[in-house]
Amino acid sequence: MILPHLDREIFHWAEGRQVVVGIDEAGRGPLAGPVVAAAVVVRPEIIDRMKITSEWKLVRDSKMLSPKQREKAYGFVTQNFEWGIGISDEKTIDRVNILQATFLAMKKAMSGLKRKNGREIEFILIDGNSLIPNMTIAQESIVNGDRHIFSIAAASIVAKVARDRMMLEFHQKYPQYGFDRHKGYGTREHRDAIKKYGLCSIHRNSFKLI
Repeated sequence: MILPHLDREIFHWAEGRQVVVGIDEAGRGPLAGPVVAAAVVVRPEIIDRMKITSEWKLVRDSKMLSPKQREKAYGFVTQNFEWGIGISDEKTIDRVNILQATFLAMKKAMSGLKRKNGREIEFILIDGNSLIPNMTIAQESIVNGDRHIFSIAAASIVAKVARDRMMLEFHQKYPQYGFDRHKGYGTREHRDAIKKYGLCSIHRNSFKLI
């Protein structure tokens, strides 16, 4: 089992940067629903206290956790760390494309985080291979960051759980599509439902599979 580490955060703390933000997203690939980004700050002064808790080891790449584990880890992260969420809905995705909508969601997540803690963000750690454009804050993109970097792993959990909860709400409005099961991804069940019922208001019209 791969557990994320704090090496990158510790490096920046040693350089005097206390507000280091990990960012990840959920929902770039689905045919329906929003893309959701989360930003999480892990403060150095609480690490020793947090490491003794059983929930600490649950903070890893959200894809490696069961839904029940993700919910537990989400509670741990949101109760103990500073965090923010940003959302770009399907209309934004169709208008600007999924990559730009993802960057916009990331910026919104950081904006929400800044309003919570009142401190300036000093460095950004991002999952993936792309930097957020038009940012004055120093940043680093890390491929598979959600597997290896603790703050990014924490952000992956917050983003995934937040988006899954949204899709469960959409399922109540559009039960015929099965959003509670596939969360908007292009499964056979979902594609068959689109063929049968057509598109609903949360489908991404710009996606080729649509």
